[in-house]
Amino acid sequence: MALRVVGLMIRQELSGLASKPSVRMISTSRGPNCAKILEHSPNAHLNKTLLDRYTRLKYDPKYVQATYVWIDGTGENVRLKDRVLDYVPKAPEDVPAWQYDGSSTYQALGGNSDMKLVPRALYKDPFKAGVNDVIVLCDTYQPDGKPTASNHRAAMQDAYNRTKDLEPWFGIEQEYTFLDIDGRPLGWPVGGFPGPQGPYYCATGAQNVVARDIAEAHAVACLYAGVQFAGTNAEVMPAQWEYQVGPALGMKCADDLWMSRYILWRIAEDYGVVVTFDPKPMEGNWNGAGGHCNFSTKPMRAENGIKAIEQAIEKLSKKHDKHIKAYDPRGGKDNERRLVGRLETSSIDKFSWGVADRGTSVRIPRGVADAKKGYLEDRRPSSNCDPYAVCNAILTTCLLDE
Repeated sequence: MALRVVGLMIRQELSGLASKPSVRMISTSRGPNCAKILEHSPNAHLNKTLLDRYTRLKYDPKYVQATYVWIDGTGENVRLKDRVLDYVPKAPEDVPAWQYDGSSTYQALGGNSDMKLVPRALYKDPFKAGVNDVIVLCDTYQPDGKPTASNHRAAMQDAYNRTKDLEPWFGIEQEYTFLDIDGRPLGWPVGGFPGPQGPYYCATGAQNVVARDIAEAHAVACLYAGVQFAGTNAEVMPAQWEYQVGPALGMKCADDLWMSRYILWRIAEDYGVVVTFDPKPMEGNWNGAGGHCNFSTKPMRAENGIKAIEQAIEKLSKKHDKHIKAYDPRGGKDNERRLVGRLETSSIDKFSWGVADRGTSVRIPRGVADAKKGYLEDRRPSSNCDPYAVCNAILTTCLLDE
């Protein structure tokens, strides 16, 4: 599941021995409990081909539809609205700032609710018809000019500005789960469970894989948009998937992760499927979902960079509580359900690290240990983490001693 980092000139990790495959399938029920997939999903029953007649209409290419996307007050969901520009923007600075109603996004009261959107990153829009249409990723500010409570990008930008000489990069592994409209994992039998985990990870076959169409459409749309998309795979729990973003220098990986989430939500919306980034969507003996963060600096990538990696791990070990609070949007409460010391997780209460050990807080991949340089993988962030908060915590701990 680790992100395969091609930027580092190290060999790939040794693959583990395959366990004996299970012959149980996602659902073999044909009785009254058999799920009727997306029976109650209104989006799934809309005729998507009707939109084609309108997207084929041609309009003056000087007009650009710009979709502004921002993080709302939950810290884990995004909002969007469109405006039309009469010129083609080449950079986020070319796009005008805008306002929105913060009282409707859990960010303000009605009496003073005009919040400011400041463009920070620009992407090609895979959903609009115009060749120059863009998505504008923004961060958010209160009327007094201060960042909103859910704007962790500003703090990360400050930390990166103070550490950019060390060329820090990040790569993030984003796990997520497909749900039916009723909140049940997609393809799971009603009132029951699929066969135990084993045959689903990186699997093939209709009995093992759910909604590959969406995962593959997501990959293509992210590449088109300009997200530094690295790959995707089916995960351990049925209906669960992972994709990877990065490695990328500075702010780009965190920006790209938010944009990739937006793109995934939009594509799943077309299919009538729900996407959840909840770190433990199903209680019991089912894997949770993480947002593992891979981190490297110029000294780590140099010869014998393993020393810099071990120094960073030592600093992380002394700030475990700080990172647990930063690694999910509820200050660690979400990770309490996931970091239970089993099912490929460490304990939330104790810091640990090791080589090639997926049951630790921080893992040094086998290829890194062999090459004695490269990166570390912090396995603690939850799947619904804010990547800005995660990256900021790593920068301030490992590079700024804060």
